Amino acid sequence: MQPASSGGAGSGGSSSLKKWGPLIGIAVVVIVIIAVIALAGGGGSDSDSSESTEPAGTEVPGESTAPGEWTYPLSYPQAEELGVADTIDWGARCDTSVGRVAVIDYFAPFCMAPFSGDNGGATAQGVTADEITIVHYQGPDNDPVIGYITDAIKVDDTNAQEEEVIDDFVGYFETYYEFYGRKINLVHYTSTGLATDEVTARADAQRIAEEIKPFAVIGGPALTNAFGDELAANKILCISCGGGSPEWYAERDPYIWGIDGSAEQKQIPVVEFIGKQLAGKPASHAGDEFVSTTRKFGLLYIESSAESKVLADLMVSRLTEVGAAPAEVIPYVLDPGSIQQTASQVIAKLKASGITSVILATDPVAPKDFTREATAQEYYPEWIVAAATLTDTTAFGRSYDQAQWAHAFGVTSLAVHVNPEISGYWSLYKWYTGKPPAADESIGVYMPPYFLMMSALQSAGPNLTHDTLAAAIRSFETVKAITQPWLTWGDHGIWDKPDYAGIDDATLFWWDPNAVGPDENRKDGTGMLMYVDGGKRYLPGEWPSEDKLFVAEGAVAVYDTPPADEAPRDFPSPAG
Repeated sequence: MQPASSGGAGSGGSSSLKKWGPLIGIAVVVIVIIAVIALAGGGGSDSDSSESTEPAGTEVPGESTAPGEWTYPLSYPQAEELGVADTIDWGARCDTSVGRVAVIDYFAPFCMAPFSGDNGGATAQGVTADEITIVHYQGPDNDPVIGYITDAIKVDDTNAQEEEVIDDFVGYFETYYEFYGRKINLVHYTSTGLATDEVTARADAQRIAEEIKPFAVIGGPALTNAFGDELAANKILCISCGGGSPEWYAERDPYIWGIDGSAEQKQIPVVEFIGKQLAGKPASHAGDEFVSTTRKFGLLYIESSAESKVLADLMVSRLTEVGAAPAEVIPYVLDPGSIQQTASQVIAKLKASGITSVILATDPVAPKDFTREATAQEYYPEWIVAAATLTDTTAFGRSYDQAQWAHAFGVTSLAVHVNPEISGYWSLYKWYTGKPPAADESIGVYMPPYFLMMSALQSAGPNLTHDTLAAAIRSFETVKAITQPWLTWGDHGIWDKPDYAGIDDATLFWWDPNAVGPDENRKDGTGMLMYVDGGKRYLPGEWPSEDKLFVAEGAVAVYDTPPADEAPRDFPSPAG
């Protein structure tokens, strides 16, 4: 699975880029994805690769009374460990040379033993002996602020196109994944409410609970947790339908799960990077007036809820601990009608305070106004992207003032992307169907949670309940790579709080205003995100001290072909 996007000072959830809704709270979005607009790994999110994982499941193979006996679910590695792999007919869907599903995806899941027997029938609401009902949530196509949000990237995928792609992918999952005698009954649900509409969100969740009665829901309104709250209250599992603090997730266990890392988690690599490479040193990547000046930090963050201030205070505390206490902490509200005036005031304050390095925990739209105003006021600081939502992308970076963005760099949870026609969701879809995806620009947003859900379904086994599915998710540990983020849920020794989000690692980038190439939507242009050391990724505690920002040697913008050890395997297309 590929990642969807980065979160900034806040957190939240979304079903796709075009569903963001009013920008008042955009920074609280943890866009699903782990690769919004196909932002990482050639097809994107969240990924990110949940599909690269194969959890042990909740029914432990090998707990048998005699040698050679086993129970479902059973993955290929587990079968090898038990010494029974050669006694099982894995079928044509399995590449037994590597024990993974026979598809053109380096991150494909391990094969699961083909099922026969009694699957237990109606093991949970929305589950029968023959099918599993899952709801696909969508916001309205005609959100009035979409044009404003997507002005820089021109995403025009429609709900109908998205439905077509997901329906086709359901066929893919049913062909290659093990669902223990059940099919996927996918129900598309389109809301009439905008992304901040709590009343409609709760009404939608209640209607889904009462009329559809699904086992699970995928997606939700981007800027309110009301949808997820209501689903959890009705004991319906949901992936990417809200987000918050680890405590918020824990209170709704086992029902709410995310793809992207949480806002609290994302602060940790940002602070570690600043402490190890920037604090106490000259602002060498700023304009001429600051290059010999010891860095003086400012924090600029979007204020969208009470949680925004709490997260900003946490960031200030963490920065202070590493010797990078911000001299200015400035919140803003993203209002299209007043953002230009706000930018003028913010830049004047930063300039007057002598801030050399501006830490951005922002939405992806406001930096356009901030950077233009900075140039107008002849102020050229370093712009440090703090894993901020989509500010860490080439598509949006091209919309900012390039004289300013030439001094931009920072931390991102996204991975260096690969030509989508070679690797990722786009290529996998075309390989399976024989046609390019209709919703080709946002495929990296809406598909990651499906790969997580389907991987969890086959790993949970025939006794499918919310508890067995949650246990499967908690056991996931994806393949460490360059072109994919690394994801875990549960306790894997990385975080000090319960983990219900996905992405754990991050990488470093800088902006090259002169580089030419494709953005994450395959649109050629000038200005590219350059990933340090080829996109090498780090977990907390692993960040290096050497500053390689703006060093062309080893930096990469996009992989035309995947690194050799991440290249997809080759299989004939089912579409001929």
